[in-house]
Amino acid sequence: MQGPVLGARSRQWLFPWLLALAALANLAYPLYQHYDVAHSIDPRSYLRMASGRFDSVSVTRRYRVLVPAAAAAVAAPIASIYARVWPQRPEEQWPLRFAFYLVNCGLLAAAGACWFRSARLSGASSAAAALALLAALSSRWAAYIAGLPLTDSLYLLVFGLSYYAVKRGKGAGWALVAALLLGPLAKESFCFLLPWVLWFGRAALSWPRQLLALTVGLVALACVHVCIDSQIHAQAGHSLTNALEHLANISYSLQRAASVKGLGELLSIFGLFTLVPFLVLVRQKRKGSALALQSAFGFSYADAAFLLVVAVHMLLSGDLGRMGYLAAPVFVAMLSLAFTHWHRTLGPGNTATA
Repeated sequence: MQGPVLGARSRQWLFPWLLALAALANLAYPLYQHYDVAHSIDPRSYLRMASGRFDSVSVTRRYRVLVPAAAAAVAAPIASIYARVWPQRPEEQWPLRFAFYLVNCGLLAAAGACWFRSARLSGASSAAAALALLAALSSRWAAYIAGLPLTDSLYLLVFGLSYYAVKRGKGAGWALVAALLLGPLAKESFCFLLPWVLWFGRAALSWPRQLLALTVGLVALACVHVCIDSQIHAQAGHSLTNALEHLANISYSLQRAASVKGLGELLSIFGLFTLVPFLVLVRQKRKGSALALQSAFGFSYADAAFLLVVAVHMLLSGDLGRMGYLAAPVFVAMLSLAFTHWHRTLGPGNTATA
């Protein structure tokens, strides 16, 4: 019995991962192929890190080593054959850029699988969840994150695993353990998601086990700090100083969000799909339905707190669109339920199933 059950569970995750991977491989390839990384400091920094050079990398990015290390490992066998397949790209960086493309597509697809599973747990149909997943992956930020030498894909996976674990509760402790192990090394701002994980993740994993996993992740982060700082002779306290400097971005982010350009940037995170849940609510209200935000979309205190964590990231970063994409787990859940309710409202026979 155990084998068939495990097989069924694997298929539940394999379908959305393959669907997301297929979409991302198409959408992100033009950026991998044509984007000039010479004009962007983030891709240049991560390419240097993947090459083992940390001396000129900003302290903001210096310790996010997991994705660059994975890209370096993938690039090693690719480098020997890359020039034969693409002789017009003899530069040393191209195999490494291709490795980042492969790693980021795989990681972001895994995050997409978490979004899909969370949407199903919210009560959406499989078709609606798949459609909402593709809608979220059509965002320009998905193509940007998957196609360029960046590390956001791992952080999105941490957010996706955390949200899935809270939605699933009992039986999803593995997802919370993975998030707590990877989170500290994925991005320093994981500290803002951590209280949400500890509080709302209790049903999935008890506090002692959460703290044990977090301790392992923090020890790994400390080891990375020691190794890199000793290699480049960095002064102690730079990380704390850099973190405090991000507080200056709050005023800028608020002013930008209040501008017409900032509002457009916010709406462009998920594009016109942002309007779908609101259109469904308006239509149901016109038809006399009493469905509210909570009953229509399963919106909970955990969802509201999750969006608050995303808002903190947006304010401290100053990059409203890129950080706003962290809200994808909640957005996919809401959009998939909007598609499900829309089908029930407009479709023949009310045949949709949750």
